[in-house]
Amino acid sequence: MTTVAPTQAADALTSVAAPSGDLPKRDLFGVQVTAAGPEPVVDQIMGWAHDRRSATVDFMPVHGLIVAVQDPEHRARMNDFDIVACDGQPIRWALNKFHITGLKERVYGPTTMLKTCERCAAEGVGIYVYGGRPEVLETLCHNLIEKMPELKIVGAESPPFRPLTEEEDIKAIKRINASGAGVIFLGIGCPRQEIFAAEHRAALRGVQMCVGAAFDFHAGAVKQAPAWMQKRGLEWLYRLTREPGRLWKRYLVTNSVFVALFTRRWILGR
Repeated sequence: MTTVAPTQAADALTSVAAPSGDLPKRDLFGVQVTAAGPEPVVDQIMGWAHDRRSATVDFMPVHGLIVAVQDPEHRARMNDFDIVACDGQPIRWALNKFHITGLKERVYGPTTMLKTCERCAAEGVGIYVYGGRPEVLETLCHNLIEKMPELKIVGAESPPFRPLTEEEDIKAIKRINASGAGVIFLGIGCPRQEIFAAEHRAALRGVQMCVGAAFDFHAGAVKQAPAWMQKRGLEWLYRLTREPGRLWKRYLVTNSVFVALFTRRWILGR
C-alpha cells in the first residue's frame, strides 16, 4: 500500500515518540527477532497501550523472515520494529538452537490478538481494527464483542485495496488517533501491513500490531490448521493444501531457503 511518508504525516499531525523495546532480541540470519514468549510480549504491548505510545509489533512466520533476509530494505524496516515475535514454530526452534533462549511456545499472532483483546477488555483499553473485507470486518467485530462484551472497539475500517491518496491517508491517521485506541490491529497482508506500520509510526498514537490472517480466522472466513499441525510446525502444509495455486511458491521456496540457512548455521556456525 502506498502511503504518506512519515515526515509528511508527522507534519500533518502531532507525532508521539516511539518507545524503546524492553524485550531482548536475537539475530537470525540478519533479522532481529524478539526472544520472548507470549506473556511477556502481551505485557509489553499493554504497558505501551495504556499510554497510547507509538510502537510497532510484528508476528513473524518463516515466510516473513525469508522476505526480510532477501530484501535489505524490508530487513532494515523489520529491524526497526519494537517487537518481532516468533510466530512460526521453526523460528522458535532456531532461537532455542542458536541462542539457547528456552522458549517453550511460539507467539502466534491470532492467539496473541485474542489475548491482547482480553486484556484490553479487562483494563479498559480501546482497540481499532484496520483491514479486511467489509463483511469480514463486520463479522470479526461481532465475534470479538460476543466473546468479550466489555471490549471497546472504538473504530473499524476496511481500507480500499488501491493505494490511498495523501488526503485519504492523513484522514485515516486522524480517525485512528481521534478514536483514542491504545491498540491498532492491522490485517492488510504481508508485507503491506509492515510497510504501513513503519510509515505511520511517527504519526499514529497506539501500538500497531500486524496480525495478518487473524482477521479471517476470527471471523470464521478461513479455518486454522489443527492444533497438532501447529505444534509440529506444519501450519504451512495445511494452508498449502487449501490454497496450492496461491501459496505453493511462498511456502516451498521460502521453506527451502530457511532449511538451507538453518543447516548452514548449524554445521558451519554462521
